[in-house]
Amino acid sequence: MNKPRVPAPGFIKRIGPVIDLRRSVEFRPLESSELVNRLTDPRLPFGWTVNPFRGCEFGCRYCYARPTHGYLGHADPAEFERRIYVKQADEAKLMSRLKRARESGEEVAIGAATDPYQPAESRFRVTRRVLESVLRLPGLRVGITTKSPAITRDMDLLRRIAAAGELVVNISLASLDAALLRRIEPRAPRPDLRLAAMAELTAAGVPARLFAMPVLPFLTDREVALRALFAAARAAGAREAIWNVLFLRGETHGFFLDFIAREFPRLLSRYRALFAHGATAEGSYRERVEKMAARVALEVGFPGRSRADRIAAERPSRPRQLLLEW
Repeated sequence: MNKPRVPAPGFIKRIGPVIDLRRSVEFRPLESSELVNRLTDPRLPFGWTVNPFRGCEFGCRYCYARPTHGYLGHADPAEFERRIYVKQADEAKLMSRLKRARESGEEVAIGAATDPYQPAESRFRVTRRVLESVLRLPGLRVGITTKSPAITRDMDLLRRIAAAGELVVNISLASLDAALLRRIEPRAPRPDLRLAAMAELTAAGVPARLFAMPVLPFLTDREVALRALFAAARAAGAREAIWNVLFLRGETHGFFLDFIAREFPRLLSRYRALFAHGATAEGSYRERVEKMAARVALEVGFPGRSRADRIAAERPSRPRQLLLEW
Protein backbone atom coordinates (compact mmCIF):
# COMPACT_ATOMS: atom_id res chain seq x y z
CA MET A 1 0.00 0.00 0.00
CA ASN A 2 1.08 3.61 -0.56
CA LYS A 3 2.06 6.14 2.11
CA PRO A 4 -0.77 7.29 4.43
CA ARG A 5 -2.56 10.41 3.16
CA VAL A 6 -0.77 10.12 -0.19
CA PRO A 7 -2.66 8.63 -3.15
CA ALA A 8 -0.98 5.88 -5.13
CA PRO A 9 0.97 7.21 -8.15
CA GLY A 10 -1.68 5.99 -10.57
CA PHE A 11 -4.34 8.13 -8.88
CA ILE A 12 -2.60 11.42 -8.05
CA LYS A 13 -3.28 13.18 -11.35
CA ARG A 14 -6.74 11.68 -11.75
CA ILE A 15 -8.27 13.19 -8.58
CA GLY A 16 -9.97 16.55 -9.00
CA PRO A 17 -10.93 19.29 -6.52
CA VAL A 18 -13.97 19.09 -4.25
CA ILE A 19 -17.11 19.53 -6.36
CA ASP A 20 -19.74 19.13 -3.65
CA LEU A 21 -20.06 18.90 0.13
CA ARG A 22 -23.26 17.75 1.80
CA ARG A 23 -24.29 15.57 4.73
CA SER A 24 -20.66 15.91 5.96
CA VAL A 25 -19.58 14.01 2.85
CA GLU A 26 -16.99 15.33 0.40
CA PHE A 27 -17.25 14.59 -3.33
CA ARG A 28 -14.40 14.73 -5.84
CA PRO A 29 -14.20 13.71 -9.51
CA LEU A 30 -11.98 10.80 -10.46
CA GLU A 31 -10.90 10.46 -14.07
CA SER A 32 -11.19 6.81 -15.09
CA SER A 33 -9.52 5.48 -18.20
CA GLU A 34 -11.81 2.45 -18.13
CA LEU A 35 -15.15 2.69 -16.36
CA VAL A 36 -15.89 -0.88 -17.46
CA ASN A 37 -13.27 -3.21 -16.00
CA ARG A 38 -12.43 -6.77 -16.93
CA LEU A 39 -12.75 -9.22 -14.05
CA THR A 40 -11.00 -12.54 -14.53
CA ASP A 41 -11.90 -14.55 -11.45
CA PRO A 42 -13.58 -17.92 -12.08
CA ARG A 43 -15.18 -17.82 -8.63
CA LEU A 44 -17.56 -15.04 -9.74
CA PRO A 45 -20.52 -15.32 -12.15
CA PHE A 46 -19.72 -12.15 -14.12
CA GLY A 47 -16.84 -11.08 -16.32
CA TRP A 48 -17.03 -7.27 -16.27
CA THR A 49 -17.68 -4.67 -13.57
CA VAL A 50 -18.84 -1.06 -13.46
CA ASN A 51 -18.56 0.87 -10.20
CA PRO A 52 -19.61 4.48 -10.86
CA PHE A 53 -18.28 5.62 -7.46
CA ARG A 54 -15.37 4.86 -5.18
CA GLY A 55 -16.56 4.99 -1.60
CA CYS A 56 -20.15 4.57 -0.47
CA GLU A 57 -22.32 6.71 1.77
CA PHE A 58 -24.36 3.77 3.08
CA GLY A 59 -21.50 2.91 5.45
CA CYS A 60 -22.09 -0.84 5.71
CA ARG A 61 -19.77 -2.07 8.45
CA TYR A 62 -18.94 -5.29 6.62
CA CYS A 63 -18.12 -3.77 3.20
CA TYR A 64 -15.20 -5.62 1.63
CA ALA A 65 -14.34 -2.65 -0.62
CA ARG A 66 -13.54 -0.35 2.31
CA PRO A 67 -9.74 -1.04 2.28
CA THR A 68 -9.44 0.08 -1.35
CA HIS A 69 -9.72 3.72 -0.21
CA GLY A 70 -6.11 3.35 0.93
CA TYR A 71 -5.05 3.68 -2.72
CA LEU A 72 -6.57 7.16 -2.65
CA GLY A 73 -4.57 8.14 0.42
CA HIS A 74 -7.21 7.50 3.09
CA ALA A 75 -5.80 5.71 6.12
CA ASP A 76 -8.96 5.91 8.24
CA PRO A 77 -11.46 3.19 7.15
CA ALA A 78 -14.34 5.51 8.08
CA GLU A 79 -13.34 7.83 5.23
CA PHE A 80 -14.76 5.27 2.82
CA GLU A 81 -18.21 6.70 3.54
CA ARG A 82 -17.17 10.37 3.93
CA ARG A 83 -14.96 10.81 0.84
CA ILE A 84 -16.78 9.81 -2.32
CA TYR A 85 -15.09 9.82 -5.72
CA VAL A 86 -17.30 10.30 -8.75
CA LYS A 87 -15.91 8.49 -11.76
CA GLN A 88 -15.71 10.28 -15.07
CA ALA A 89 -15.00 8.45 -18.29
CA ASP A 90 -15.01 9.11 -22.01
CA GLU A 91 -18.26 7.99 -23.63
CA ALA A 92 -16.53 6.49 -26.67
CA LYS A 93 -14.32 4.35 -24.41
CA LEU A 94 -17.35 3.33 -22.39
CA MET A 95 -19.15 2.14 -25.52
CA SER A 96 -16.04 0.32 -26.76
CA ARG A 97 -15.67 -1.61 -23.52
CA LEU A 98 -19.37 -2.46 -23.38
CA LYS A 99 -19.16 -3.81 -26.93
CA ARG A 100 -16.29 -6.06 -25.85
CA ALA A 101 -18.39 -7.22 -22.93
CA ARG A 102 -21.27 -8.06 -25.26
CA GLU A 103 -18.94 -10.00 -27.56
CA SER A 104 -17.64 -12.02 -24.58
CA GLY A 105 -21.15 -13.12 -23.64
CA GLU A 106 -20.36 -12.48 -19.98
CA GLU A 107 -22.38 -10.38 -17.57
CA VAL A 108 -21.54 -6.78 -16.76
CA ALA A 109 -22.03 -6.33 -13.01
CA ILE A 110 -22.94 -2.75 -12.09
CA GLY A 111 -22.34 -2.08 -8.41
CA ALA A 112 -20.22 -5.10 -7.53
CA ALA A 113 -18.11 -3.05 -5.08
CA THR A 114 -20.02 0.15 -4.25
CA ASP A 115 -23.71 0.94 -4.57
CA PRO A 116 -24.53 2.60 -7.92
CA TYR A 117 -27.65 4.19 -6.43
CA GLN A 118 -26.17 5.64 -3.28
CA PRO A 119 -27.29 9.25 -2.66
CA ALA A 120 -24.52 10.66 -4.89
CA GLU A 121 -26.27 9.22 -7.96
CA SER A 122 -29.16 11.68 -7.63
CA ARG A 123 -26.62 14.52 -7.93
CA PHE A 124 -24.16 13.13 -10.49
CA ARG A 125 -26.18 10.57 -12.52
CA VAL A 126 -23.17 8.46 -13.49
CA THR A 127 -25.14 5.22 -13.34
CA ARG A 128 -27.86 6.62 -15.57
CA ARG A 129 -25.31 7.59 -18.21
CA VAL A 130 -23.94 4.04 -18.12
CA LEU A 131 -27.46 2.66 -18.60
CA GLU A 132 -28.04 5.01 -21.53
CA SER A 133 -24.97 3.47 -23.17
CA VAL A 134 -26.15 -0.05 -22.31
CA LEU A 135 -29.46 0.68 -24.02
CA ARG A 136 -27.60 1.33 -27.26
CA LEU A 137 -26.19 -2.22 -27.21
CA PRO A 138 -29.04 -4.74 -27.45
CA GLY A 139 -28.13 -8.20 -26.27
CA LEU A 140 -25.78 -7.12 -23.49
CA ARG A 141 -26.02 -9.12 -20.26
CA VAL A 142 -26.28 -6.78 -17.24
CA GLY A 143 -26.76 -7.23 -13.50
CA ILE A 144 -27.28 -4.29 -11.15
CA THR A 145 -26.80 -4.66 -7.40
CA THR A 146 -28.19 -2.06 -5.03
CA LYS A 147 -29.73 -1.43 -1.63
CA SER A 148 -31.56 1.65 -2.85
CA PRO A 149 -35.14 2.14 -4.06
CA ALA A 150 -33.72 5.06 -6.07
CA ILE A 151 -33.15 2.56 -8.87
CA THR A 152 -36.82 2.94 -9.77
CA ARG A 153 -36.07 6.47 -11.01
CA ASP A 154 -34.45 4.81 -14.01
CA MET A 155 -37.40 2.55 -14.72
CA ASP A 156 -37.79 4.03 -18.21
CA LEU A 157 -34.33 2.75 -19.15
CA LEU A 158 -34.54 -0.50 -17.20
CA ARG A 159 -37.73 -1.61 -18.96
CA ARG A 160 -36.18 -1.06 -22.38
CA ILE A 161 -32.88 -2.73 -21.45
CA ALA A 162 -34.71 -5.76 -20.09
CA ALA A 163 -36.73 -6.04 -23.29
CA ALA A 164 -33.66 -5.81 -25.55
CA GLY A 165 -31.17 -7.91 -23.61
CA GLU A 166 -30.65 -9.79 -20.37
CA LEU A 167 -31.06 -7.69 -17.24
CA VAL A 168 -31.51 -8.61 -13.60
CA VAL A 169 -31.60 -6.28 -10.60
CA ASN A 170 -30.17 -7.70 -7.39
CA ILE A 171 -31.78 -6.09 -4.36
CA SER A 172 -29.33 -6.45 -1.49
CA LEU A 173 -31.08 -7.13 1.81
CA ALA A 174 -29.66 -9.20 4.67
CA SER A 175 -32.58 -8.98 7.13
CA LEU A 176 -36.09 -7.69 7.67
CA ASP A 177 -35.04 -6.31 11.08
CA ALA A 178 -34.85 -2.56 10.42
CA ALA A 179 -33.43 -1.74 13.86
CA LEU A 180 -30.64 -4.27 13.44
CA LEU A 181 -29.77 -3.05 9.94
CA ARG A 182 -29.68 0.55 11.15
CA ARG A 183 -26.71 -0.44 13.31
CA ILE A 184 -24.99 -2.49 10.62
CA GLU A 185 -25.86 -0.40 7.52
CA PRO A 186 -26.39 3.00 9.15
CA ARG A 187 -27.37 5.02 6.08
CA ALA A 188 -28.89 2.37 3.83
CA PRO A 189 -32.64 2.46 3.04
CA ARG A 190 -35.09 0.54 5.22
CA PRO A 191 -35.95 -3.08 4.35
CA ASP A 192 -39.57 -2.25 3.45
CA LEU A 193 -38.40 0.36 0.93
CA ARG A 194 -36.08 -2.14 -0.75
CA LEU A 195 -38.85 -4.72 -0.98
CA ALA A 196 -41.23 -2.11 -2.39
CA ALA A 197 -38.66 -1.28 -5.08
CA MET A 198 -38.34 -4.98 -5.87
CA ALA A 199 -42.10 -5.26 -6.28
CA GLU A 200 -42.19 -2.17 -8.52
CA LEU A 201 -39.41 -3.53 -10.71
CA THR A 202 -40.95 -6.96 -11.17
CA ALA A 203 -44.39 -5.48 -11.84
CA ALA A 204 -42.78 -3.46 -14.64
CA GLY A 205 -41.22 -6.55 -16.18
CA VAL A 206 -37.71 -6.03 -14.84
CA PRO A 207 -36.43 -9.29 -13.31
CA ALA A 208 -35.19 -9.05 -9.73
CA ARG A 209 -33.32 -11.31 -7.31
CA LEU A 210 -32.78 -11.17 -3.58
CA PHE A 211 -29.14 -10.84 -2.55
CA ALA A 212 -29.27 -12.02 1.09
CA MET A 213 -25.69 -10.98 1.61
CA PRO A 214 -23.90 -11.21 3.81
CA VAL A 215 -25.37 -13.75 6.16
CA LEU A 216 -24.05 -12.38 9.45
CA PRO A 217 -23.15 -15.05 12.03
CA PHE A 218 -25.29 -14.92 15.19
CA LEU A 219 -27.16 -11.85 13.87
CA THR A 220 -29.04 -12.76 10.68
CA ASP A 221 -28.40 -16.50 10.37
CA ARG A 222 -31.41 -17.93 12.24
CA GLU A 223 -33.67 -20.09 10.10
CA VAL A 224 -36.82 -18.22 11.11
CA ALA A 225 -35.27 -14.90 10.05
CA LEU A 226 -34.02 -16.20 6.70
CA ARG A 227 -37.37 -17.83 6.00
CA ALA A 228 -39.19 -14.55 6.63
CA LEU A 229 -36.73 -12.67 4.41
CA PHE A 230 -36.96 -15.18 1.55
CA ALA A 231 -40.76 -15.26 1.77
CA ALA A 232 -41.00 -11.46 1.68
CA ALA A 233 -38.76 -11.30 -1.39
CA ARG A 234 -40.75 -14.05 -3.08
CA ALA A 235 -43.96 -12.12 -2.40
CA ALA A 236 -42.32 -9.03 -3.94
CA GLY A 237 -41.68 -10.94 -7.14
CA ALA A 238 -38.04 -12.01 -6.77
CA ARG A 239 -37.23 -14.90 -9.06
CA GLU A 240 -34.30 -16.20 -7.04
CA ALA A 241 -32.42 -15.79 -3.77
CA ILE A 242 -28.63 -15.69 -3.57
CA TRP A 243 -26.78 -15.82 -0.25
CA ASN A 244 -23.24 -15.90 1.05
CA VAL A 245 -21.77 -15.96 4.55
CA LEU A 246 -19.84 -12.89 5.69
CA PHE A 247 -16.18 -12.73 4.70
CA LEU A 248 -13.70 -10.25 6.12
CA ARG A 249 -10.93 -9.43 3.67
CA GLY A 250 -7.85 -7.46 4.70
CA GLU A 251 -8.47 -4.39 6.84
CA THR A 252 -12.21 -5.10 6.91
CA HIS A 253 -11.46 -7.92 9.36
CA GLY A 254 -10.25 -5.60 12.10
CA PHE A 255 -12.74 -2.84 11.26
CA PHE A 256 -15.72 -5.19 11.53
CA LEU A 257 -14.53 -6.90 14.70
CA ASP A 258 -14.05 -3.46 16.29
CA PHE A 259 -17.66 -2.73 15.35
CA ILE A 260 -18.79 -6.01 16.92
CA ALA A 261 -16.85 -5.15 20.08
CA ARG A 262 -18.70 -1.82 20.35
CA GLU A 263 -22.20 -2.83 19.30
CA PHE A 264 -22.43 -6.54 20.12
CA PRO A 265 -19.70 -7.22 22.71
CA ARG A 266 -21.24 -10.52 23.81
CA LEU A 267 -20.53 -11.87 20.30
CA LEU A 268 -16.91 -10.78 20.03
CA SER A 269 -15.32 -13.99 21.29
CA ARG A 270 -17.55 -16.07 19.00
CA TYR A 271 -16.58 -13.96 15.98
CA ARG A 272 -12.90 -14.20 16.82
CA ALA A 273 -13.17 -17.97 17.01
CA LEU A 274 -15.23 -18.24 13.82
CA PHE A 275 -12.80 -16.08 11.81
CA ALA A 276 -9.64 -17.23 13.56
CA HIS A 277 -8.02 -18.40 10.34
CA GLY A 278 -8.57 -15.37 8.13
CA ALA A 279 -11.21 -13.88 5.86
CA THR A 280 -13.70 -16.75 5.76
CA ALA A 281 -15.75 -18.28 8.53
CA GLU A 282 -14.97 -21.77 9.75
CA GLY A 283 -15.90 -24.41 7.19
CA SER A 284 -18.49 -26.37 9.13
CA TYR A 285 -20.40 -23.15 9.91
CA ARG A 286 -20.47 -22.16 6.21
CA GLU A 287 -21.67 -25.64 5.24
CA ARG A 288 -24.45 -25.57 7.83
CA VAL A 289 -25.71 -22.16 6.65
CA GLU A 290 -25.52 -23.20 2.99
CA LYS A 291 -27.62 -26.31 3.55
CA MET A 292 -30.16 -24.49 5.70
CA ALA A 293 -30.55 -21.55 3.29
CA ALA A 294 -30.85 -23.84 0.27
CA ARG A 295 -33.59 -25.83 1.97
CA VAL A 296 -35.49 -22.73 3.05
CA ALA A 297 -35.22 -21.22 -0.45
CA LEU A 298 -36.80 -24.31 -1.96
CA GLU A 299 -39.54 -24.34 0.65
CA VAL A 300 -40.61 -20.75 -0.12
CA GLY A 301 -40.63 -21.39 -3.87
CA PHE A 302 -37.22 -20.28 -5.12
CA PRO A 303 -35.24 -22.57 -7.44
CA GLY A 304 -32.68 -24.73 -5.69
CA ARG A 305 -29.55 -23.37 -7.32
CA SER A 306 -26.32 -23.09 -5.37
CA ARG A 307 -23.72 -20.37 -5.88
CA ALA A 308 -21.49 -22.93 -7.61
CA ASP A 309 -24.34 -23.88 -9.96
CA ARG A 310 -24.90 -20.23 -10.82
CA ILE A 311 -21.23 -19.66 -11.60
CA ALA A 312 -21.05 -22.78 -13.76
CA ALA A 313 -24.12 -21.70 -15.72
CA GLU A 314 -23.14 -18.07 -16.21
CA ARG A 315 -19.36 -18.14 -16.75
CA PRO A 316 -17.37 -20.03 -19.38
CA SER A 317 -14.97 -22.50 -17.72
CA ARG A 318 -11.43 -21.40 -18.43
CA PRO A 319 -8.45 -20.45 -16.24
CA ARG A 320 -8.68 -16.90 -14.92
CA GLN A 321 -6.89 -14.54 -12.58
CA LEU A 322 -8.44 -11.80 -10.46
CA LEU A 323 -7.83 -8.19 -11.49
CA LEU A 324 -8.04 -6.08 -8.34
CA GLU A 325 -8.24 -2.56 -9.78
CA TRP A 326 -11.73 -1.15 -10.18
